[in-house]
Amino acid sequence: MNRAAVETAARRFREEHASFIRRTPLWKVPGAMLGVQAAQVWLKLEHLQVGGSFKARGMLNRLLSNTIPETGVIVASGGNAGIATAAAARQLGVRCEVFVPTVSSPAKQAKLRELGAQVVVTGAVYAEALEACLARQRETGALLTHAYDQPEVVTGAGTLALEIEEQGGGVPDSVLVSVGGGGLIAGVAAWFEDRSRVIALEPELAPTLYRARAAGEPVDVQVSGIAADSLGARRIGALAWDLTGKWVREALLLPEEAIRETQLWLWREMKLAVEPAAALPLAALRAGLYKPAADERVALVICGANLDPASLA
Repeated sequence: MNRAAVETAARRFREEHASFIRRTPLWKVPGAMLGVQAAQVWLKLEHLQVGGSFKARGMLNRLLSNTIPETGVIVASGGNAGIATAAAARQLGVRCEVFVPTVSSPAKQAKLRELGAQVVVTGAVYAEALEACLARQRETGALLTHAYDQPEVVTGAGTLALEIEEQGGGVPDSVLVSVGGGGLIAGVAAWFEDRSRVIALEPELAPTLYRARAAGEPVDVQVSGIAADSLGARRIGALAWDLTGKWVREALLLPEEAIRETQLWLWREMKLAVEPAAALPLAALRAGLYKPAADERVALVICGANLDPASLA
């Protein structure tokens, strides 16, 4: 995974699958509009991506990079990776089976079925759903798509960062990214390297990267809380661990109340309906956990919008 691989994936999306992978908007607004002290905030509105999250980029890149057997593709997911895999499979006309934990939202499960995927709900957390998925894959021989820990998946996610640079007219001073298993931040870090200050953000109740950094290696953690269905990986991915170790400056933890308050604020004040995971970057600014310089250009990745609309009431 490197910048050249990201450029290749982006070119393939643009030339062969422009009707599927969307070049999502980059919304530049004064920091004051969002109630934060920064010269300019760049909102990468990836919640408008096909399938409702950034995951479509990595999943399509994974499928395009491999020969798909007649048994199709299989994935374990808290929801978004499954939705993206199902959408990519439908785009390519292949079968898809998705294993989701019981914590995944009913809205995401319904979307999976709408996309034609066979859905298996099993296990209390993502890791348990993954175990069941791996056992099934050994039986069927289907192409396994991991939610975040495969090179093609990380490379696909990196195309989002390439777009930020292109649309922004240059490299932002900092980029704030939500972390679950780490596929998104790994892709962002692979693209920007040391050219931007990449900041990892996690809920206090799902601190996979934060705990790994404290231990000096990936470790299993208990995950729960408002963003667990999206950021519910029990351990940071191996690829993310390597890339964040090279390029990510800080890993910050956010309290539940800050995430929820920002999610509701985004809907109430900006009319952006996003899932809790997508609210972390702005929450870090609004709560003062990350304090940009007055002249700083801060990019926030708004990563997904697969939520129950009633949760915004």
